[in-house]
Amino acid sequence: MYYQIAQTTPGNQPSVFLSPSVQEFNPFITGESEEYWMNRIVDAMIPYLEASGIRYGRNNPDESLSQAIAASNAGGYDFHLSIHSNASPETMPGAFRGPNIYYYSFSDEGRRMAEIIAENFAAIYPDPELVITIPSTTLAELRRTVAPANLIEVAYHDNWEDANWIINNIDPIARALVLSLTQYFGIPFVEPQ
Repeated sequence: MYYQIAQTTPGNQPSVFLSPSVQEFNPFITGESEEYWMNRIVDAMIPYLEASGIRYGRNNPDESLSQAIAASNAGGYDFHLSIHSNASPETMPGAFRGPNIYYYSFSDEGRRMAEIIAENFAAIYPDPELVITIPSTTLAELRRTVAPANLIEVAYHDNWEDANWIINNIDPIARALVLSLTQYFGIPFVEPQ
């Protein structure tokens, strides 16, 4: 099944459902949790979204993943963006680095947006070769959402370099994500005043 982006008309703002991690139990090697830092990224996205004319909804960090998916589906959004940080396998803690952008294997629009995000992240991540897109049929936020979706693993929170890169680049990460949304929707990117 291929998902198509909802059609927008002049005067009808495109919309995105933002789903930062609800995993407060996933600690960053530097302190705080995955949930905390991913919500900081989404907080930083809001001024860029508003300046660029993109409507948005957001998950409730006190609710479950299933509830976030239900809220996204009920809202009729044009895109679903899940924002996480990654961890290396338990047998190799801290061994991996780099952003991973997942899309549903059978979604042309999900793949298109993943490629846009990867290009914009390659411009801000210290090692652009490590920015990759990955098709998936198993991740719930890709297969159970009505709107096309991406799940981005911003970088690895169990790796010192990656964790510090996230913490020290909240605004550039937020800007790159909103820039990607404007390119996906075909609308101008506007810097907040």
